[in-house]
Parts: sequence; C-alpha cells; structure tokens
Amino acid sequence: MTVSSRTPRPIDHLVLPVSDLAIARERLTALGFTVAKDARHPFGTENCCVFLSDGSYLEPLGIANREECEEAAREGNAFVARDQAFRFRRGLDGFSGIAMATSDAQGDDRRYTAAGLSGGDMLEFSREMLLPDGTSATGSFRLAFAADLRSPDFFFFASQRILPLPADRKALEAHENGVTALSEVVLSEQNPTDFQYLVQEAADEREIEAMSFGMSVATPRGRITVLNDAGLEGFYGIAPETGTDRGLKGRAVVFTVASLPDCRRLLAERGVVFTERDGRLMVPPAPGQGALFVFGE
Repeated sequence: MTVSSRTPRPIDHLVLPVSDLAIARERLTALGFTVAKDARHPFGTENCCVFLSDGSYLEPLGIANREECEEAAREGNAFVARDQAFRFRRGLDGFSGIAMATSDAQGDDRRYTAAGLSGGDMLEFSREMLLPDGTSATGSFRLAFAADLRSPDFFFFASQRILPLPADRKALEAHENGVTALSEVVLSEQNPTDFQYLVQEAADEREIEAMSFGMSVATPRGRITVLNDAGLEGFYGIAPETGTDRGLKGRAVVFTVASLPDCRRLLAERGVVFTERDGRLMVPPAPGQGALFVFGE
C-alpha cells in the first residue's frame, strides 16, 4: 500500500570515515573532485568536504584528537560515539551515515523519539571553514539522530544549519570529473524491508518503491536504496560478504556527471582503476574512499 508523503527531507551530506584526511584528499583529488580545506570540529573530529552544485556534499571524516573524541563520546555526543563504534567494528575507511537537510531539527528529534528511533541526544555546535579566497567563515549546526539498535554500523541524522556557511561556494562546486549532483546512495542488508521504517522516518517520506532485490525511497535530492546481496551483485558487481552480519551498511555513492566520456578520460589519464557497467563507471573502494563510487549521466 502506498501512503502519501509528508514533508520529504533532501539528502544533505554523507559521512565517510577515513583513516587520514591527507590520504582522502589525495584520493578524491585523483578522482577529479575539488576538496575544501581541512576543518576541525569542537569534539575532536575533522573533515575535508566535497561540495556539489546540487547542494549536497561528501564529508570525509577523520580523527584530529582521539582523547577529545573519547571524552565527547563519554559525555553523550552521539555523532562521535557512532563514529567510534563504526571504526571499531568496520575499520577506518567506510560510509557510516546520511544527513538529511532540515529546517527543524528539534521537530525531527521529537518525531524520531515518537517512532522509537531516537539515536541519542541532539547536538549543536559551530565550526570554522576556510574558503578558497583565504577568508574564513563560521557555520553553526543542530543535529538530531535517528538509529536502529539492530543496525550498529549505519545511522541517519537531521542537519539544520543555524548559521549557514556562505552560499557562494562555486569554486568548490566545480569538479574536473564533471560531477554535478548526488544521484543515489546504496545501502545493503539481507532483508532490506526490516529497516523500511528507519529509512522512511529519516527521509520523512512514506512512499516507497519495493522491488525483488530491495527497496528505494526518493528524496528531493537523491535516492536512498537498500539492496540485498543479489541486488548488490547484479547492479553493482559487489560480491556478497561472508558471514551473517546483519544491519544496514553503506556500500555505494552514485553521482551524476555532465559528460561520461570526459569523466572516463580523466580517470584513465590519472590511472584510476574502474570498470564500466550498464553505461556507468564503477570505481572500487580504495584508501581514502570507503565506498564504491559510481559515475553516470
């Protein structure tokens, strides 16, 4: 049955834990992305973001100070606690979370709590960002977390920009690989519909597309798809993992490019390993890139 949608949230950004920001920067630059300057959080983590012209971005997330991170996690910082848990269980490079854009994180927090999906106390913080022209700006954010205890390796959160960073970031949104938008994010789970309500609540979208290999929820900015092993292998060539480890896992990020031939040429010239499947370029995970990256028109 299809239930009408409410106020669908667009994807704001993706959290991509990395072992080292310098390695991530080198890898993302080789893939043709423009990478922002390193930025520090007030709770021990750091990032070097990739901003897309559709308003979304990638957040490669590193550890700037382990002691600060551990203290923040002990004090109830859900963002850091989830990151620490991911690194302990899954390693240092990966794809651990999706932030959904919102104008009312407090309302989202109440909604998550009512649905039994609260991922912890809300978090509010500010951070500095260096801009391409050498100036700096401060952004302030309020986060509300949605999670399922059965899924320790992936979470969602609503991200409200209380004091937005400068809107004019065109220099950071121009990428040599021609990427213009985030098209889709791909998660995996043996039985995707076990996590249907978490995905729907995070996106605030009731309409869902069910298929034999999984399910998909469209957002105003990018689609969230959860596939089983057969779907992952059939669509993306990702071999099933051994064992019976359950829960959502971040597996692939699909980008829209202006020109597939130009993107193909750039990757080949830079010696980036990729395969071509169904008219799309598949770049497997590598140090600094914890998920499959897919480029298509």
